[in-house]
Amino acid sequence: MPLEISGPGEPTAEATDLNAHFVSVPLECLTMSAPLLHRAVPLLRLCLRHHRPAAPLFTLPFFSSKESSRSDETVSHADKNATILSSKDPANHSRWDDPDFQKWKKREEDILRDIEPITSLTKEILHSDRYMDGERLTAEDEKAVVEKLLVYHPHSEDKIGCGLDCIMVDRHPQFQNSRCLFVVRTDGGWIDFSYQKCLRAYVRVKYPAHADRFIREHFKRSS
Repeated sequence: MPLEISGPGEPTAEATDLNAHFVSVPLECLTMSAPLLHRAVPLLRLCLRHHRPAAPLFTLPFFSSKESSRSDETVSHADKNATILSSKDPANHSRWDDPDFQKWKKREEDILRDIEPITSLTKEILHSDRYMDGERLTAEDEKAVVEKLLVYHPHSEDKIGCGLDCIMVDRHPQFQNSRCLFVVRTDGGWIDFSYQKCLRAYVRVKYPAHADRFIREHFKRSS
């Protein structure tokens, strides 16, 4: 719609309203530029009709004071629960603070250090190519096995029988995939014996106060 001028130098109410929204122009300038303004206003209206404000790149979430306080309460409650759980979690309180546990670990180290040489020797005899099946042990190895293992077997006297001739390594009579130690008697007979039974009995004799716990934690089977 064209801009109507009521008189020379006097803009209409519509033109005055438009000027109030966009620019403040002295009256003398407006009177002189009335013809130009008459042609420009329709174009300005067309531009304004097609103009749309740009959407904001992002918006910030709105939180009411009630929601904010509820969030703070949730965080505080979670922190409080975490504190309670951590105080009750035994993993956060090392058992090393317990004198009894310290005493046990010290004794456990002593037992392991004591039996480690004969344990390593026996495993090497059985699980390496140091000896062939049916081969008797050397005098040195036999002495260690007899003194550290065989004499502590719960049935050592029955195993030795009429007398000990030698110690031999061979396949287990029932489990051919396993090798074990054998007592070869003076009469030519031979019988197998378990070195783990010997070790368990040794621990019970030498460390009676800690034997049960040590055996339970370090041996697959107890006797």
